[in-house]
Amino acid sequence: MLTKYNPKTDITQFGQLKTSEFRKVRQNLQANEAIDEETMEILLPRKKTIQLAKCRDHISLLIVDDVCHFLQTRDTPFVPSLRVLHRYPNILKHVQVDKGAIKFIIRGADVMCRGLTTPGAVLGDFEKNEVLAIHAEGKQHAIGIGRAIMSSEEIRSVNSGIGLELIHHLGDGLWKASSFDY
Repeated sequence: MLTKYNPKTDITQFGQLKTSEFRKVRQNLQANEAIDEETMEILLPRKKTIQLAKCRDHISLLIVDDVCHFLQTRDTPFVPSLRVLHRYPNILKHVQVDKGAIKFIIRGADVMCRGLTTPGAVLGDFEKNEVLAIHAEGKQHAIGIGRAIMSSEEIRSVNSGIGLELIHHLGDGLWKASSFDY
């Protein structure tokens, strides 16, 4: 989804997040994710200016100190970026893909069911449309973030087709954007 993202050309609006929107985002993040109050204060501090960047394709970014901390697509609530996920790995549920799927995910491909059910993969339990961190066999940090197209039970039973829609991955445009200095 963010494979060809370029912050210099794809941002259509950029401005400060309103206080009422800020409170709503914090409440939603704390309700949906496993983020405690202390971590939330580090990620979205009350005393700092939070920037909201609206991009093409219905993508919104929350930027703190010129670094994207959270992103939202049309189909998902605000989810942590990979940079945040690497610092706080337990914010999202995760799945693990086998070694063969790594190169495809890094290139921006969706995660296929077979990559989640083969030896070396760990599927776990999740519902349809849930946002998950994608880890790889033998790697410490997440390589991507995806939205479940099917529940874990459906993936186990069907075992073909797309299991997770890739939202954000290592090497995409958002990962390469080092700062958002506007």
